[in-house]
Amino acid sequence: MQRPETRYARCGDVAIAYQVVGDGPTDLLYAQGWLSNVEYAWESPECARFLTSLSRFSRLIFFDKRGTGMSDRNVGFPTLEQRTEDVKTVLDAVGSKQAALFGVSEGGNMSSLFAATHPERVSALVLYGCFARSKRAPDYPWGRTHEENEREVESLLAQWGRSFDLDDGAPSVASDPVVQSWFAAYLRFAASPHAAELISRLNFEIDIRAILPAIHVPSLVLHRAGDRWHAAEEGRYLAEHIPGAEFRLLPGDDHIPWYGDQDELIGQVEEFVTGTRTTAKPGRALMTLLMTDIVDSTRTLSAVGDERWRSILEQLDVNVSRRVAALGGQKIKHTGDGYLLTFAGPTPAIECARALARDAKALGLELRTGIHIGECERRADDLSGLAVHLTARIMAEAAPNSILTSRTVKDLAVGSGLDFTFLGHREMKGIPEGCDIYELTS
Repeated sequence: MQRPETRYARCGDVAIAYQVVGDGPTDLLYAQGWLSNVEYAWESPECARFLTSLSRFSRLIFFDKRGTGMSDRNVGFPTLEQRTEDVKTVLDAVGSKQAALFGVSEGGNMSSLFAATHPERVSALVLYGCFARSKRAPDYPWGRTHEENEREVESLLAQWGRSFDLDDGAPSVASDPVVQSWFAAYLRFAASPHAAELISRLNFEIDIRAILPAIHVPSLVLHRAGDRWHAAEEGRYLAEHIPGAEFRLLPGDDHIPWYGDQDELIGQVEEFVTGTRTTAKPGRALMTLLMTDIVDSTRTLSAVGDERWRSILEQLDVNVSRRVAALGGQKIKHTGDGYLLTFAGPTPAIECARALARDAKALGLELRTGIHIGECERRADDLSGLAVHLTARIMAEAAPNSILTSRTVKDLAVGSGLDFTFLGHREMKGIPEGCDIYELTS
């Protein structure tokens, strides 16, 4: 989507940058963690999809904390109280009388304090990947020691500006060089090295345990089970000390919310805030299926050797994961030397097929691709149904570097500007009526 306009609210002498997206019935203020930049966030397809999805059920309001991003930078050592005042300033600027707060990581601290201080302004509080305290203590064993924190800050400054190590923050995409590069740039756009150091040291001093019992708004605490930046026990601690709070443990290892299964996370937020969940995954539904396979994989393996072949496949897997996530699809499984992918409609599937063909060519590979739309049934993490078999048959008809589709795909893509060439009607094993085959030509 087009990047939203960045606006400014004045909190005393400090200008706070914020954006508003969507026009849903519920105001949702997203308090971001650690460092942010409301404009450069849209340069990541995963982050852009995350923000867009939140805006589909709300009027999404999000901002850069003082000292970061597009907000005023040289503001000294901002306190948690000042950051909380920034929340109030932004809500006042957009005319929000009451909003649900969605605090992520360190953003949960200011959200919690605001909810305790201004309960009349908060309809609900959702915390994800959050913590009550940073320092280790006898009654809080998940924090860091002073020595550990100093080593982390020194390492951060030494590596500042280089590709960021996401092995702990987002292990599902940690090996993707594009993600590493974007996240490193995101941090550079978010703060200077000195500002990053100040904020990291401030975060180490945070301790909101005393205010948790004073939160009296509907509260939900979400945490991914394998979070390596903040253990799931830290989320459970918050839920146990906020009166009436509910704790839900989500699958996955990524701390950064837009990596991993962001649809499940967003669905949890939507359901708690609005009472409904439009992102629920039905057991049986109409899906756009994309199946792809490597042409002459055995010959290529013989030519390049095992070690190089393994590297090629690993990079192809990274490319597939990134493309699918950016286009709102889902990677269902490997199929031999290929993949079965699903999308909400034909246009993102075709866009993904084209992108994967380019990625494969850069790796010295050729793909054959089939796309079909049909009803499928979910079975755990797999799909079943005639549509899956038909997609495989269509793919098998494809020549190297070609994208073949069924008539259904062609008919539902009318108006998209895509051109298809009719290749004829094909009789296919296990498909009683056969199938009309089309080749994507533009």
